Amino acid sequence: MKRQTLTALIAVVGMAWAAPVSLQGQSSDVPRTPWGDPDLQGLWTNTTTTPMERPDDLADKESLSSEELAVRDAEVAEAVSFDNISDGNVGAYNEFWVERGALITQTSLIVDPADGKLPPMTEEAQRKTQEFIARWVAPPESWEDMNLYDRCITRGLPGAMIPGFYNHNYLILQTPDHVVLQVEMIHDTRIIPLAGRQQAPAGIPEWMGHSQGRWEGDTLVVETEGFAAKAEQRVALANFFLTFSGGPNARLVERFTRLDDGTLDYRFTVSDPTVDTREWTAAIPMQAYDEPLYEYACHEGNYAMPNILAGARADEAEADGQQGR
Repeated sequence: MKRQTLTALIAVVGMAWAAPVSLQGQSSDVPRTPWGDPDLQGLWTNTTTTPMERPDDLADKESLSSEELAVRDAEVAEAVSFDNISDGNVGAYNEFWVERGALITQTSLIVDPADGKLPPMTEEAQRKTQEFIARWVAPPESWEDMNLYDRCITRGLPGAMIPGFYNHNYLILQTPDHVVLQVEMIHDTRIIPLAGRQQAPAGIPEWMGHSQGRWEGDTLVVETEGFAAKAEQRVALANFFLTFSGGPNARLVERFTRLDDGTLDYRFTVSDPTVDTREWTAAIPMQAYDEPLYEYACHEGNYAMPNILAGARADEAEADGQQGR
């Protein structure tokens, strides 16, 4: 269904390119579609080794100088390299398989609060997160103990828009009344109606919520609410959010601004009073990408889930047998 819908929208985009447009009163510096909207279309990547939260040793620095960036980039690349795994732990990949990117001048992707740190979570949110993490790191009892990323369902929002180890590439398409954003990681496709167009039915929550877009000058603003309660997860590994999904009380506001042919300014603000003690904002620049966007063939129906559960049961049976001797 996703592929059919995306194909139809691509066809509409092709037809719309033939439509006449007047640029009177608009800036000529911003690339535009034939119907006059800022042109965000193309392939983009946001991969970077800059962490979500500012490292403690950079507590008072919002940005790095070019000299500091060169030195720290090499240090970070060495520190996070999968090639340096030791102590008998073979890990999952070596560096050949990942696309980490490089540091950017920001010392954290979070730009508000000013300290570059996530705001404290509410007591109830901390309790729920700790309970899930405890289940996630233990031998799984059921599929419910695995996060949405493990299950190949989604990284949620804003998780799908946060860079990590690899495949953080995006295809943007536009029509006069929709913006389509295809995410390579976990193969999510976001079909975003623009102002005045039909929205999703109210009261039906979704994994990635209900999105509605509008133009504010040359910036595309996308507001998303209506996340499913079962989608609410926040699981991080090495300052990379494996899954970051809003819950039923979450509101996400994203802003896309094309700065030039090769750069897209992207930032989002998350507000959820049941989870965070204040709203917070991340800024994640996107760069034009000249490689194909390949299918990310990850799905919950593969062999991984039954094998993970069967392996845990086998370990338990072996432990029980040894205790009975």
